[in-house]
Amino acid sequence: MTTLNHTGMSHTVFCLMGIPGLEDKHVWISIPFISSYIIALLGNSLLIFIIHTRRSLREPMYLFLCMLAGAGIVLSASTVPQALAIFWFHAVEISLNCCITQLFFIHSTFISESRILLVMAFDHYLAICYPLRYITILTHSLIAKIGGTIFLVSYGKIFPIIFLLRRLTFCKSNIFLNTGCKHIVLAHVSCDDIRVNIWYGFFVLMSTVVLDIVLIFISCVLILPAVFRIPSQDARHKALNCGSHVCVITLFYGSGIFTTLTQRFGHHIAPHIHILLANVCILAPPKLNPIIYGIKTKQIRDQVIHVLFTKQK
Repeated sequence: MTTLNHTGMSHTVFCLMGIPGLEDKHVWISIPFISSYIIALLGNSLLIFIIHTRRSLREPMYLFLCMLAGAGIVLSASTVPQALAIFWFHAVEISLNCCITQLFFIHSTFISESRILLVMAFDHYLAICYPLRYITILTHSLIAKIGGTIFLVSYGKIFPIIFLLRRLTFCKSNIFLNTGCKHIVLAHVSCDDIRVNIWYGFFVLMSTVVLDIVLIFISCVLILPAVFRIPSQDARHKALNCGSHVCVITLFYGSGIFTTLTQRFGHHIAPHIHILLANVCILAPPKLNPIIYGIKTKQIRDQVIHVLFTKQK
């Protein structure tokens, strides 16, 4: 373990050691990593291709789903290759610049996915409660503005973290028991006061993820009266779609919030549990989103079958 005790000296290279206590099982652990990565890349890419090439899928719901698929690819590509390099080649070194770049894309893309899920819940609410005004409200122009705003705000909220980290002197250990760089993990190896980093991270968590969860829950609750007023199979199907939405939200947000809180307060929890939960938070949603929001949607499922099988005839 490397430590610098001299004032003004700071680490510029760090070592990511993977999952602590399970180093001898890294090769086996890499199997779900690489399989999830391949499924996420192929599934989300196919989803984007189908939505962009089929005019029948130019509705708001599918365009938001396309944004979610793009964010899933970015989130997977920001983390999994680094983890696989550690598991397979023991490539543990990472520079400070690369570390900050990685955590910037991880956190900003996570926020983007959160906001896209919120917008999809709002889209679901409009489609059920205001079906006649749905298309006139969510025009393609408005959807493009919403998408641009989501990504700008997401990057804007994480951008200050770059300066909050740059001001620190990293004179403690340069060894991270992790598969990737995280804001608080990097801040904790600083010899300076990191209270601003901690409180800003908490503010970002509360103003994005927690707020989004509350608003999504409210939207689902508001949908229920409209669903019960329509005594049809179609209404029950829409309610079921909202249930699938809640399942993904629970997986996506639950593990993320638990990981964040345990990093601050759960010092009695084994380190490898922290790391595994953080990786589940990153690996599972990009892999499951194409299945839950794509394959379970009849229009997309039919197009997938057409592209993969009918085209060959």
